[in-house]
Amino acid sequence: MAKGERFEKVYSQGTMNVTEIWVDKETGVNYVFHAGGYAGGMTPLLDRDGKPVISPILNR
Repeated sequence: MAKGERFEKVYSQGTMNVTEIWVDKETGVNYVFHAGGYAGGMTPLLDRDGKPVISPILNR
């Protein structure tokens, strides 16, 4: 991983229809990315209360 990269991929599933989870290393917020065919999108991963899932920030 190159120095200064803000996001880290922590989960990946699929090849044609891809689902990934990315973590913002500065804020700890988790994002879900889904791509299928020529389309894709990213959104914050929310818990059951509608609040963003936040991971502990390591390597600071």
